Amino acid sequence: MVSPTQRRSGVVWAREAYRLPERRACRAMGISRSTVRYKSVRPPREPLRARLRELAAVRVSYGYRRLHILLRREGWGVNRKLIERMYREEGLTLKRKKPKRRRSAVRRERGAAPTAVNERWAMDFVHDTLSNGRTVRVLTVLDVYSRECVALEAGVGFRGEDVARILSAAAKKRGNRPTVISVDNGTEFTSKALDHWAYWNHVKLDFSRPGKPTDNPFIEAFNGSLRRECLSQHWFIDLKDAQRTLNHWKDEYNNVRPHSSLADQVPAHFGGSGPFIPGPIRLGFSP
Repeated sequence: MVSPTQRRSGVVWAREAYRLPERRACRAMGISRSTVRYKSVRPPREPLRARLRELAAVRVSYGYRRLHILLRREGWGVNRKLIERMYREEGLTLKRKKPKRRRSAVRRERGAAPTAVNERWAMDFVHDTLSNGRTVRVLTVLDVYSRECVALEAGVGFRGEDVARILSAAAKKRGNRPTVISVDNGTEFTSKALDHWAYWNHVKLDFSRPGKPTDNPFIEAFNGSLRRECLSQHWFIDLKDAQRTLNHWKDEYNNVRPHSSLADQVPAHFGGSGPFIPGPIRLGFSP
């Protein structure tokens, strides 16, 4: 299917290459002369285009759908198709190469989906490099129901005690601890310290199968967004600079960024708070 714009370009090429009159060039390209001579009467909407370019320059990983939501929040009464057309005309289209995934015939039975916040969390690590070449690790903790980032901590190294301390601080801040935490088989998650913390705080650790990141898909999707929208966009000077940038991105992710799985709502305003579980949150690893 050739669009009218492409046909008009073909008419221009035919006239220049073969010195044809407009009538014969239109007949050869199968397009009417009125279509070739048509001039758009639509307003240019330069302020809207300028604002679209500004948002796309700041949020380089956002597509036209998320940019449309941000524009509607600012009061621009435009529909999604108009933003899509302007997005393409301005050359802002994202080009992502999706890797091929091999799917296994054996599928793991997933448990029931959470129905409230703090019912199930997911946890994992992401690696990055500082400006001096030193490797830094980022602990990511996500609420599966609301997709809210519960914790985002950067460090050179983590032990089981460090993970337990961060989980305790996050649970205290939210006023509730999770019922289940989905994790992989990393040494920090299989440590005795975290096992003791989970036992005394009545939290179940749900381990994924070795070599099966799809068993914990929500944190993997979150890590992809973190990599694409934050880690790949910044060059960290030191650990403090990395943590400061992560805190800023976490606040924007929870309170500003629209999430497609939540009907384009923000995670912090989705679902409300879960039921409170009585009893103190233990920091220790023994009774």
